Amino acid sequence: MRAAAAKAPQPEDKTTANCLPPGMPGIMGQPYPMEFLLTPGKVTIVIEAYTQVRHIYTDGRPLPEDPDPKFFGTSIGHWEGDTLVAETVGFNDHAQHAPGVPHSDKMKIVERFRLNDPDTMTIETTVIDPVVLTAPYTTTNTLRRHRNWTISEYICEENNRNYVDPTGKAGINLTLPGTPKKD
Repeated sequence: MRAAAAKAPQPEDKTTANCLPPGMPGIMGQPYPMEFLLTPGKVTIVIEAYTQVRHIYTDGRPLPEDPDPKFFGTSIGHWEGDTLVAETVGFNDHAQHAPGVPHSDKMKIVERFRLNDPDTMTIETTVIDPVVLTAPYTTTNTLRRHRNWTISEYICEENNRNYVDPTGKAGINLTLPGTPKKD
């Protein structure tokens, strides 16, 4: 029985194949441009991937006790010298701290954003989930500024040819758009 189960088709579908953003912390590791806007009381991150906007409130408010579940949760930040520290809670079911790893409603993500030089930012991300993880884990991502990049439209559904068959196997339709169907 185990051998048969191992040979059975395994679901390959990810929510991103169906145009849903990866949630936190995955959205912060996308290989697309991001724009950081600093305004009084808030840092806004415009992310080209999936045309997303994320807010980190720096106006002194506390983390919500009963947050609305969201892809990116609710982020509250403060400055420690030249480092922005953001704590985020309240994630919906699409957020994953690692592919295929669920999270509980106790998950909290702590990020430390630091500009190393005018063209390089480091984001240290610590995921804490006492229900699912035996210990917090930390990753580091380095963003590089590309002065000639701008945020462009990201329309996932435009020319989207991804599909999932009834067994859960992901695929792609390679027929060119506008090609007549063969009878």
